[in-house]
Amino acid sequence: MSIDIDPLCDAPGLTVTDHIENTQFELYTDRRVTPRPSPVEEHYFPVDASVTVEAGSIEIPRIAVVEARSSDGTLLARGDDLSMPTGEYHLGIDPAPTKLYSFFESGFSVTTTDRTTRIDLEAVADVTLGFRSLHQRPAGTITTPTDPESLLDAVSCLGSALGTTSPERSFPTLRGHPPLIEPGETFHVPDRIERPESGVRIVVPPAYRDLYPVVPLAYYFAAEVVPGSVARIEGDGWEHPLEPDVERRAAEVLRQSFHFDCITRTEGFYPVDLHERATTVADLDWAALYEAPLAERLGAYLDVPFERIEPELPQWTLTTDIRPDPDNVESLPFVAGELSIVRSPGTVTPAETGPGGGIGFLRAPDPGPAEFVRGGAGVDDGSDLGDGPDLGDDPVRRGVGPRGADAPGDRGAVLGSAEFVRPEPVETVEHAWVGDGVPLDANKATLDAYRRRLETDTVEQSRISVLVVCNDEQMREEGKVSELYGLRDMVQFDIEVRHDLTRAEMREVLASDVDFLHYVGHVDDRGMQCTDAYLDLTREDLRVSVSAFLLNACQSYEQGEALIHRGSRGGIVTLSDVANSPATKLGRIVARLMNSGFNLRTALHVAKRELLTGHQYIVVGDGATTICQSRSGIAIVVDIEPAGSTWDFTMSAYPNGPYGVGSMYSPTIDGVSENYAVPTDARIAGLSSERLTGLLQLETLPVFFEDELHWSDELLPL
Repeated sequence: MSIDIDPLCDAPGLTVTDHIENTQFELYTDRRVTPRPSPVEEHYFPVDASVTVEAGSIEIPRIAVVEARSSDGTLLARGDDLSMPTGEYHLGIDPAPTKLYSFFESGFSVTTTDRTTRIDLEAVADVTLGFRSLHQRPAGTITTPTDPESLLDAVSCLGSALGTTSPERSFPTLRGHPPLIEPGETFHVPDRIERPESGVRIVVPPAYRDLYPVVPLAYYFAAEVVPGSVARIEGDGWEHPLEPDVERRAAEVLRQSFHFDCITRTEGFYPVDLHERATTVADLDWAALYEAPLAERLGAYLDVPFERIEPELPQWTLTTDIRPDPDNVESLPFVAGELSIVRSPGTVTPAETGPGGGIGFLRAPDPGPAEFVRGGAGVDDGSDLGDGPDLGDDPVRRGVGPRGADAPGDRGAVLGSAEFVRPEPVETVEHAWVGDGVPLDANKATLDAYRRRLETDTVEQSRISVLVVCNDEQMREEGKVSELYGLRDMVQFDIEVRHDLTRAEMREVLASDVDFLHYVGHVDDRGMQCTDAYLDLTREDLRVSVSAFLLNACQSYEQGEALIHRGSRGGIVTLSDVANSPATKLGRIVARLMNSGFNLRTALHVAKRELLTGHQYIVVGDGATTICQSRSGIAIVVDIEPAGSTWDFTMSAYPNGPYGVGSMYSPTIDGVSENYAVPTDARIAGLSSERLTGLLQLETLPVFFEDELHWSDELLPL
């Protein structure tokens, strides 16, 4: 079973561990409880595990919204402060690290404090609690030849993963993972993969450049994809052109239709006060659209000119460039599942070396008089440490290590053997690249890493392991990042710091089941510096079990890419030499963000807002990798600006793990009741210091104030 439910040892209540998602949380009760297994069928919504306890109250250590439904699923009440008479109720409690439901027969009340939500029953009763992991797996694998015509049929099956064709599929929990695609000589679809009849058809020329950009649409609309000379979307009695720019028009259709689905779903099971509905300029009959078939609903959406509603659309989170190559077809289901905008560049601009040996913004750092870069130190390949030539008192020279030796003379400011490419800029927050080449300022995504999303399975321990390795005494300041990991309530961390490892010890580290490796030291073309020699991950036969990593050293891309190929899921690496001081600052920023539940891509995005040198770093592998879940589920960044005696406040919400695009959130601010759909920003003007302080006290958040990154606990009191 992926979910364990156990009594708490030091308090009345339960601890719930989801081994697949590596999350753990606690529920408190008014008395000691002994959980009894109960049938999962007792719950209105599907669950993975269910227990029954005898209790008079249940307390969740977070602010949550409670939905009360009758046994037939009718929504009776929703909120964080409500009271219901005696009856039979099914409750949904959100957010929580798993889907959380309860069932009981009793009157009850819900109350919240600034940190908890409490459900009090009229009297002690049997309370059945159900939990469902938010992890999703594909239903099977489609085998197909990789020519474009055959791929049309395979892509047509991606929508089989949708839990519904109603507007509620804009919720991430009702969008299953698309089936995988695998090259083969003949076309074969397993029986359990069946596309629902949505009535939507996408017509594209049978070419990779035209097909790849419509893959997310095929998935989200459960559309049939057919060949034709002019790209378009068709429904019963309508059609919408995708010419002359298929990439741009497909992106517009995705953003517009998803936005309108989030509004329309407020007419269904979740009639909430949604910001997007209150602010849209579109005058549509949302109630009628909710009842309409998908194709009819989509046609009505697309009747609204994109230019009219573009100003109200949130900035989309992710663009993925997929080179129009048959070798990249296996990545399509993963990109579709992220609802990424897709481009398929037929040509790519190589990034040429410029003056000073740099590539664009990737220049050799210009350290100050007391600065050094994290280049190679004086360790010979396979030999003992040597003192090297005497450099006197000059610590600036490139490659100076703890023993004062030169790095190899042919090292430049950037990776010499890598083929850098310069993708076209994107309008989204994040950018991924699938294909050959090392992309500047984009996540180098790989099929190996995508597949490892699905390989996550039951683990023996529920604690999150972080290992900080510092192999240079001049960089010990960054080694103190260990103090920043584990600063979380309700999440258990095992944190270890190790210094000056040998090759053999580094091999053991890489083979260990560590959730996050934070490496501080030197890297050059000989590999990772150890005390006795260099360990070259590109040449060595290694077993790698480290899940995610930050290699905070000069030119660590090739070593990080080797970790991905050998077993890691994702990491952050450098493309050039990095000066020690900004590298230390970036390492500390990433440490706090990863500890707060950010994924690799979003963590680096935030770091780049603070540090120009952040552009020397990219994500390799699966940029959606996290080591734990944020307290709020989604990843949150706050911007505040003084406005006289009050504050203007912006909360940016980023999809994260199971809380993907379409999740709902509401800032916990007195007087604010509106909900927002990720990735819409919540913008609130004129907040008093008292109301803003109340929010910032709830959770340690990254806050940009006067264009500088702070943490909410550092800013208080305002």
